[in-house]
Amino acid sequence: MRKILFSGLCVSLLFCFSGIVLAADDLAQADALYSKGGMENYKNSIPLYIKAVQASPDSYEANWKCARANRDYGDKAKKNSVDGWKNICATYGKEGMKYAEKAIALEPGKPDGHYYYGLSVGIYSDGVSILTAIKEGLKNKTQYSFEKVYELDKTFENGGSILGLGRFWTVLPPFMRDYDKAMKYLREFQATQYFDYSPPDGPIYLSELLLKIGGDKNKAEAKTLLEKAAQSDDKYFSDWAKRLIQENKL
Repeated sequence: MRKILFSGLCVSLLFCFSGIVLAADDLAQADALYSKGGMENYKNSIPLYIKAVQASPDSYEANWKCARANRDYGDKAKKNSVDGWKNICATYGKEGMKYAEKAIALEPGKPDGHYYYGLSVGIYSDGVSILTAIKEGLKNKTQYSFEKVYELDKTFENGGSILGLGRFWTVLPPFMRDYDKAMKYLREFQATQYFDYSPPDGPIYLSELLLKIGGDKNKAEAKTLLEKAAQSDDKYFSDWAKRLIQENKL
């Protein structure tokens, strides 16, 4: 009997070890593909991340990285204006939320899961509309996710939670938005070393808020920021900056 039990235990341990090895191999392949950057590489890395999750469901790293890949594929589809990008954002944003939620459940005291949950909701909202996301109860969850990252490590991902909270309070519907909170976070982000990094999303988000608030001083500051952003090598953001300059007659 003892030999049978021992043999069964060995088999179980062997399967467990094999699963860990396979998960690590899939994760390494997915990371290598993801690190190349670009929409197709992000998309093609997703099945490998899913395999890694399936092989090791309790892997925090596999889950948050799967969330990241889903979110980034949707983000690139939107920025490249590919056919059906809204459907892509809705589908992959929702998948990103799912894997990020699992990561949060596994390691609630680490920032990765919270951060990519918030970003995944953002992409999902681009696909289905902010109002739809709010109706689905995602406003408070998104706010909590970015605030949690801010609490854990506000420098995480180049100050992403600071910028995320600034944008969050800017783009909510009129009955929820808070320009004072948005400005507080965007000014905080402006004071960091990350503000002048590429892409110029920080300067553009701040400029949009300044223009929404209005006033000659705010308009002049926005003009300066946007003229610099318009020179960016990132076409999506440089076009955005040029559009704001034209629309606001700066």
